[in-house]
Amino acid sequence: MRATTKLRTFLASGRIAVAPGAFDGLSARLVAQAGFPAVYASGGAIARSAGVPDLGLISMSAIVERLASMVDVVEVPIIADADTGYGNALNAQAAARAFERSGVAAFHLEDQTFPKKCGHYDDKSVVPAHEMVQKLKAVRDALHDPDFVVIARTDALAVEGFDAAIDRASAYIEAGADMIFVEAPTSELQIADIAKRLPGLKLINMFAGGKTPLIPVPRLEALGYNVVIIPSDTQRAAIKAMQRVLAAIAHEGSTASMAGDMVSFKEREAIVDTSAYVERDKRYAS
Repeated sequence: MRATTKLRTFLASGRIAVAPGAFDGLSARLVAQAGFPAVYASGGAIARSAGVPDLGLISMSAIVERLASMVDVVEVPIIADADTGYGNALNAQAAARAFERSGVAAFHLEDQTFPKKCGHYDDKSVVPAHEMVQKLKAVRDALHDPDFVVIARTDALAVEGFDAAIDRASAYIEAGADMIFVEAPTSELQIADIAKRLPGLKLINMFAGGKTPLIPVPRLEALGYNVVIIPSDTQRAAIKAMQRVLAAIAHEGSTASMAGDMVSFKEREAIVDTSAYVERDKRYAS
């Protein structure tokens, strides 16, 4: 079954899909091995893994290459971040085709001006609604797989206000978006109103320290949300762990005191399925 069909089938089940963020093949494997039904390939986390902030600094081709490496090592669907489509409607069409070729099951396209900013940064700006509508139509025309899930994200809430964000989201649904993502609501009331006022599939972004309050997954499911992405918590945890390891090396000369906080050599190799690769190598060598 194609990843797109897997995602569509899960969404049709009525269950809510929690998709923790990943930024490379290893983190994608960990998300899948933890039993989640989908992986969220966070554009911000991918940028930070390159050592730069989430300010639209990574090229589309670099993002697609990273996505393809993640798709290669997991069976669960990957939901990707296509930012603004990397330019105008024609750029967005090219990006849509490239993302589809990479093997992801879905992506979200946002209405920020290019280059974009993290949705929880201040001082964002958005393109006119009609420009985003045309971009969504262009993306839909470019895709070949009818099961591919196009998610329209609006960042207008912080720029134009709540009602304007709802109006934009409604227009994006009419333009062909399969799912709506209203970024950065600031209260549980707004979260509930978004779900109440917008029909169809809805995605929400949940992570510690952002502008959106953390709401339990069962409550989000009851409100009518279909996908919860948690973009960068895995990366933030990894950063903290690496800082602790480096501090131990600097002060103690080794990581002996942290042995209980690290996976073993064997556990690491099991995560990346080394034995399966070795077995295939032997089979093809015979």
